[in-house]
Amino acid sequence: MNQKRTNGRLFRRFSAVTIIAVYLLIAVGGIVRSTGSGMGCPDWPKCFGSWVPPTEVAQLPSNYKDVYAQQRAEKNVKFVKYLNALGFEELAHQIEKDESILIEADFNAAKTWTEYVNRLVGALIGLLIFGTFVLSLRYWKEDRTITVLSFLAFVLVGFQGWIGSIVVSTNLLQWMITVHMLLALLIVCLLIYVYFRAGKQRSFGVRIDRKLPLITFVCLLLTVVQIVLGTEVREAIDMIADAVQNRAEWVSQLGLTFYIHRSYSLLLLGLHVYLFYKLWKTNDNGAFTKPMLFLVSIVVIEILSGVIMAYFAIPAFIQPIHLLLGSLIVGVQYYLFLIMRQKGNEAIGGI
Repeated sequence: MNQKRTNGRLFRRFSAVTIIAVYLLIAVGGIVRSTGSGMGCPDWPKCFGSWVPPTEVAQLPSNYKDVYAQQRAEKNVKFVKYLNALGFEELAHQIEKDESILIEADFNAAKTWTEYVNRLVGALIGLLIFGTFVLSLRYWKEDRTITVLSFLAFVLVGFQGWIGSIVVSTNLLQWMITVHMLLALLIVCLLIYVYFRAGKQRSFGVRIDRKLPLITFVCLLLTVVQIVLGTEVREAIDMIADAVQNRAEWVSQLGLTFYIHRSYSLLLLGLHVYLFYKLWKTNDNGAFTKPMLFLVSIVVIEILSGVIMAYFAIPAFIQPIHLLLGSLIVGVQYYLFLIMRQKGNEAIGGI
């Protein structure tokens, strides 16, 4: 029995470390995005055809732009076939006809190594999630859902790697970046669920309003919508940045999506404050109000980071923080939803 408990604690600790590591990867991805390093490596999984990228342009052949543009064109031909087979003929046609996809950027050592570090962290995450799956095998007889979902998370990491290669081959095609981000959030939620399910929960004997888990889940869905809106704003900034060098002018040229994204954040704040108030009234000795207070605090800081970007010319260092906080909000919302939902209206918790 003691060995069983020890193995259970090991699994939860390892899965918790893996969740933290995935958030680290999201933060690194935000740095790649904010520094414009997404095409620092024009091929995948290698970087300029090597497992260790070059440090100066003299290490590359004189026609390196043509070489890697051709490689990406060949990869896109296969991707277009997949899209056509799945019924996305319009998207396939857009990719096929978009000549900007094959524009090759000049070599930049800083951007190359920023993207390379991102890939190294991604590889580490893959190993950690595989380790989570291996450790989950001990649950196969008592709760195989944990094992199955741990394996699914590992499979999705492989699929995420393939999506990353498509992001590169399509020269940072905007909607592919959004898919890449949403898939990362799905992986986080899977890992949070197996972490939660594997834990020995203890009852606090607190009853809550039946509507609160539903409100929490609605907050989660609305936050995901807000993240998608944020990626669209980021896409608009990328296009504006190509034409306008002065960062101070970028915000003024953003369209309706930006104003929706900005106003929508106030709706989310209001919902979270309402949820916190309802939980505070339950007198739960912190079972829900403490994590809810943490969640509201993150939402407030997230809004403040957005304000800083809007009024201080979108400083590059704030962008990955803004992205990380948004992703963290989703994770906390989901975990709070799980502890609310467990055993119906009975508050069950414990981390």
